Amino acid sequence: MVDLTPATRRLADLVSRVRDDELSGATPCPAYTLGDLIEHVGGLARAFRAAAEKDIASPYVNGAPAGDAARLEEGWRDRIPADLASLARAWADPDAWTGMTRIASQDAPAEMVGITVADELVVHGWDMARATGQPYASEPELVDTAGTFLGMFASPDAPAGPEVAFGPSRELPGDAPALDRVLALAGRDLCWPAR
Repeated sequence: MVDLTPATRRLADLVSRVRDDELSGATPCPAYTLGDLIEHVGGLARAFRAAAEKDIASPYVNGAPAGDAARLEEGWRDRIPADLASLARAWADPDAWTGMTRIASQDAPAEMVGITVADELVVHGWDMARATGQPYASEPELVDTAGTFLGMFASPDAPAGPEVAFGPSRELPGDAPALDRVLALAGRDLCWPAR
């Protein structure tokens, strides 16, 4: 069990400060513009909250939260941060981390789903900060949890291209900072140009 609150607060702050004229900008996540990424974050906040609450009938856990800026509704700067806060509260319940739950139309151990959301929050938080020219840092326990998830699935042979949200892992020296190692596992280019 890990406290997701710091990551959700940081991401909520980033979301709430994005201007309309930034929505079409690129991000280090090749599959998403900034607007697409924000809509994806909004969808995953609802989906992972439902997963924590074991609401297996929820439409949010029975589909993939693909990002599409065209679906951003009026008031998203308030709604998404509120949904991120609800996500953190749901995963603060120890029962959220036990038993089975559902995400992306698949049943999965709740602990694995919790590890997955930590990865989503850390990596996409960095994506959003980088795309908007802001600094990003994360608590060591969140970075370690994201690393645990990526360590199970990341591969240099993973698919690449503009439709891939998490690309092939990249090589980094063993003494690189932990956040950099996690981002490299997620296929991020650490030299991606900030605006």
